Amino acid sequence: MAETTVSGAIHPILENDYASIWMGIEVLAVSDGHATIRMTLRQEMLNGFGMAHGGMIFAFADSAFAMACNPVNPAPGEENNITVAAGVDINFLKPAYRGQVITAVADRRSSAGRSGLYDIQIFAADADSQAPGELIAEFRGRSRTIPKK
Repeated sequence: MAETTVSGAIHPILENDYASIWMGIEVLAVSDGHATIRMTLRQEMLNGFGMAHGGMIFAFADSAFAMACNPVNPAPGEENNITVAAGVDINFLKPAYRGQVITAVADRRSSAGRSGLYDIQIFAADADSQAPGELIAEFRGRSRTIPKK
């Protein structure tokens, strides 16, 4: 049975992930093949048009992808493997703005051997909203499990 941690969860991948720490990512839920994270868009995350920089949205979705691909507690014999991106695509659907909270929901769609397919949806909402908000981007990641160096 997959272990799930909710509300203030910590994923071990974040211990040395200084980009995700800098972004202020909060882990809401994580389980085998799934991760839900959120962060608040800050001024230094905006482009010249005053919207969230596409690279910030991409990096945020990539962090959710990494957490969904790598279990919190690897199975015996799997602790010397890591799962990384083999390729990704992102579609930007709507802009997001300073002060909004963005949420990424990552789910495994398929896995076979050392390869996997994941979909990540990114939503933006005003800071005082309880709902995840509007869909602003869709990210599809292809993963590959490799030996840890």
